[in-house]
Amino acid sequence: MAKKEAWGLRTRFTSLIALFVAGLIVIVVSVSRKTGIWVENPMVCERAVGESTTSPCDLFSGRWVFDNESYPLYSERQCTYMSDQLACEKFGRRDLEYQNWRWQPHQCNLPRFNATALLERLRGKRLVFVGDSLNRGQWVSMVCLLESSIPTTHKSMHTNGSLTTFKALEYNASVEFYWAPLLVESNSDDPVVHRVPERIVRAESIIKHARHWTGADILVFNSYLWWRREKMNIWWGSIEENDGIYKEMEMLRGYEMALRTWSYWLEAHVDPTRTQVFFISMSPTHQKGGDWGASREQNCYSETEPITKGRYRHNATDDQMMKIITTTINGLRERDTNVQIINITRLSENRKEGHPSIYRKQWEPLTEEQLLNPRSYADCIHWCLPGVPDVWNELLYAYIFSK
Repeated sequence: MAKKEAWGLRTRFTSLIALFVAGLIVIVVSVSRKTGIWVENPMVCERAVGESTTSPCDLFSGRWVFDNESYPLYSERQCTYMSDQLACEKFGRRDLEYQNWRWQPHQCNLPRFNATALLERLRGKRLVFVGDSLNRGQWVSMVCLLESSIPTTHKSMHTNGSLTTFKALEYNASVEFYWAPLLVESNSDDPVVHRVPERIVRAESIIKHARHWTGADILVFNSYLWWRREKMNIWWGSIEENDGIYKEMEMLRGYEMALRTWSYWLEAHVDPTRTQVFFISMSPTHQKGGDWGASREQNCYSETEPITKGRYRHNATDDQMMKIITTTINGLRERDTNVQIINITRLSENRKEGHPSIYRKQWEPLTEEQLLNPRSYADCIHWCLPGVPDVWNELLYAYIFSK
């Protein structure tokens, strides 16, 4: 009898401990989702060798592995729609190892990108990228990943203002890019002439843009780089007619207002049962060598290898912007509108060699001073293709097929 009582006490004690641990996990996850930065639902993918088949996988935590057998996923020269801004080999780059790095999550493997499978998923549908030139680079990457599987006569490209559409005709599928660098309306909305020194933003107006992506089946947003200044002019009224009032505000406040407008539009116009929505986190730049322990004068120019030692130091403002994004998206989820963050920030930080540097089309003639100092005109913002944005699309691919 005493043994049975002891066994019963042990059983109840074990049950209480299990309940306590389970409750603690729920509390931690709940707090993390509300206050943490980039805390996402883990995904169960193909397990890496030796890993548990039930443990969750964080696709955004991993390492870069050199792989010149299965990467790159396509050829720069064979991509019909490659952009001259991203075609580094075409414009003279000879060290091409930046094309051979594969992202390896710590606990699992990314599913291999299958163009035919994605085209079947997109049959009769629209995949729309919305944002700035970094989002456009990811769109070009996606087009290059897909178009090699499509006969020449079964694909097309068309531009109408801010909207550029790639069509896979056999699948009645479109992969589109819409230029809206600040998401909401601004004086930088022209897809060609947009490098204005004074940014003016209508932080509460998005319909001008949103009507072009309404009804899309998959939406991929980004907005970061064009906000990178201390102050922003927030406008109420018509920018074209110069009719209204504006106020100079702290950038973070304007960013918060714009994302709130964006979130309200999503809540009102997106059906979460049929549309997948993604937000691409901030793409790091490598303009200051001090960010990765090099000299202050150094940037991505002449870099040929990823960062393998030390840690990239991102700006504190970046963290504040990331927190605004996380808070906005958590608010949407609480209102039953799911947006999945694709966290490309940390994994891209180590790829200081992946930028075009001087190997790209120059849209304006270089000055004599620039020619004497190539580092002064190196592009350390955008990314060569094939390259880092292909991995962003592999992550996107994994989440598209997770539904």
